[in-house]
Amino acid sequence: MKLHLTVTKKQKQFIDATESEVLFGGAAGGGKSYGQIVDALLFALKYPRSKQLVLRRTFAELDKSLIRSVLSLYPREIFSFNSSSHSGKFKNGSCIDFGYCAAENDVYQYQSAEYDVVRFDELTHFTEAQYVYLISRVRGANGYPKQIKSSTNPGGVGHSWVKSRFVDPAERGVGFVGGDGMRRIFIPSLLSDNGFLKRGDPDYEKRLLALPEREKKALLYGDWNIFEGQYFTEFSRERHVIPPFEIPPSWRKYRTLDYGLDRLAVLWIAVAPDGTSYVYRELCESNLSISAAARAIGEHTPRGEDIYATLAPPDLWSRSQETGRTKAGIFSEHGINFTKTSNDRETGWLSVKELLSDSEGRPRLKIFSQCTEIIKCLPALSIDRIRPTDCATEPHEITHAPDALRGFAIFYTRPNSPVCEVKRQIWTPDMWEDYRTADEEGKKYLKAKYGEPK
Repeated sequence: MKLHLTVTKKQKQFIDATESEVLFGGAAGGGKSYGQIVDALLFALKYPRSKQLVLRRTFAELDKSLIRSVLSLYPREIFSFNSSSHSGKFKNGSCIDFGYCAAENDVYQYQSAEYDVVRFDELTHFTEAQYVYLISRVRGANGYPKQIKSSTNPGGVGHSWVKSRFVDPAERGVGFVGGDGMRRIFIPSLLSDNGFLKRGDPDYEKRLLALPEREKKALLYGDWNIFEGQYFTEFSRERHVIPPFEIPPSWRKYRTLDYGLDRLAVLWIAVAPDGTSYVYRELCESNLSISAAARAIGEHTPRGEDIYATLAPPDLWSRSQETGRTKAGIFSEHGINFTKTSNDRETGWLSVKELLSDSEGRPRLKIFSQCTEIIKCLPALSIDRIRPTDCATEPHEITHAPDALRGFAIFYTRPNSPVCEVKRQIWTPDMWEDYRTADEEGKKYLKAKYGEPK
């Protein structure tokens, strides 16, 4: 018999994906569950006597969504369903088990099972421990492809680990190898990708638009960068992340960095004539000495690229008690000369917010999609519990690239804040040191901040 199935481009990408772990997710109405059951059907027909497991967190969810959809889609001539065992069988010997894991330990009911494919519907409803255990059930010697294929919306108990495992490590729609050697891919899906639903239910988008802002970001826009206490609520992958393009030579270019032995984070930022800043390159590595860090910065800067200034925080000018030397001085000895920025954290973060969204709501900061660390870390920063106007410094590993961006933002934007409006007639020795080591652009900034020196 012939099957007449119609799928969207994103559903076909999910069906065709060959990575070991595949996540199909994003907004509500993107056709994720339908993509799962079509993929399961095609796999069962292509590989006789294959075995698959389809999971939801509760049986009620399983029964009301997936099982009903399967019974309406799968031809009865080739498929039969046993409602007591929640298992379906095909004429070619393939089978699909429909299961659920309401409690954490429910995973052990599959302890002796073997499957070619395990499918999680609404993956963020599962804990990481449940997922890791259940993917161990993917095994067998029949030579068939072995995969874990999941679909989900943002939010839920598993939001953080799913985001960390699939969404953060690479560009969307691009396969990558995780730290454990497993090949993974995240395929985003939005309501706009599902023309069938938009035509069949044109008011569905209006109902999503009526949701509270947080739920609307998750369900309509598929925004993974949402959590309670988030500092940069302005950040949106759709508004701020763009495909790379060739930066015109005439645009002013900066390097801005945060350095420590635990992490070197460098961002290359170009400013367009209209004032929009573009993060077009990044370098993030750990355990680099100053000489190795300087060498890495030079190697990542193409020969002939005109860098207007390399911005660094004031702590790099602190003198070592043992040697009397500064880190900035050692960098200079290796060919990397710095311009000192301000370490005013609160004003700096406000400057980043100004770049993300100006007074008219327009983003003045764009990030190339290849700059995955700043894309991952910036929206992950949370509000400091003691000083709500500051970002929390933990977890420390996500702060380095944002700190580098903060240095650029406070240097470039000169926000009209109370700090900037203070006009001091007498400069302190620290102010004079900052002024003497600054370039012309930096000196203008310091004068605007403190007033004319006396």
